[in-house]
Amino acid sequence: MSKCVGIIGVGNMGEALLAGLIQSGHPASQICITDKREDHAAALASQYGVTNQSVSAIAAECEIILVVVKPQDLTSTLESLKPTLGPRASILSFVAGKTIAGIEAIVGGSHGVIRVMPNTPTLIGKGMSAISPGTHTTQDDLGFARHFLGSSGKVVEVEERLQDAVTATSGSGPAYFFAFVEAMIEGATKLGLSHEVATELTVQTLIGAAGMLAESGKDAKTLRENVTSPNGTTAAALASFQAADLESIVHQAMQAAAKRSAELA
Repeated sequence: MSKCVGIIGVGNMGEALLAGLIQSGHPASQICITDKREDHAAALASQYGVTNQSVSAIAAECEIILVVVKPQDLTSTLESLKPTLGPRASILSFVAGKTIAGIEAIVGGSHGVIRVMPNTPTLIGKGMSAISPGTHTTQDDLGFARHFLGSSGKVVEVEERLQDAVTATSGSGPAYFFAFVEAMIEGATKLGLSHEVATELTVQTLIGAAGMLAESGKDAKTLRENVTSPNGTTAAALASFQAADLESIVHQAMQAAAKRSAELA
């Protein structure tokens, strides 16, 4: 019989995880959800065929609980869970920056805790998630997490001390990409292209480049070198990046993201 799974917080990411659970084969009848927006939770319950429950009911009935709330709401959420939390319940936390030790300190007992850093492409089934097990996490719970997260993308396991680095890489990474897309589109329009054409050229170029990186079996350095003719147009553009010290700019941005993730603990 499938485990009862509860999801606390069904905003964009929570809904993506809900869809991923069902896609992974978990029966909707064994999924409970809740959200601060009661009407939103009720609408999703009807849409997906799951049960809309209170936090206390999820704590009492569910063996695995996905916590998908804002960092500032985590403590109050865990304190609401604690009074009725089943003795064998495990918690999967999708809350940026919050440590396993901090969660274990609130819920107490021997509850398994898994810290997860997903990213927004999970919404379209192309996510990247990194998981870190806590002191009492079982292999069964890890297998469950890997299976259902794998239905919405890829999964890696890392030591918890590396979660801030994960946040700076894959967690915040989509925004870096989107910022680069914005800059390319703006650059193209300044060269005379219409916004519509600039957008189509940029987006398809980056989709194609990402596809080559994923499917060609070649690394980024090799692919970059293959498209860069000596003294050609690409070489001129890359020289401009180098002069601006692109590597340092990216490194500093990632350091800032990792630092902020650590501050959220």
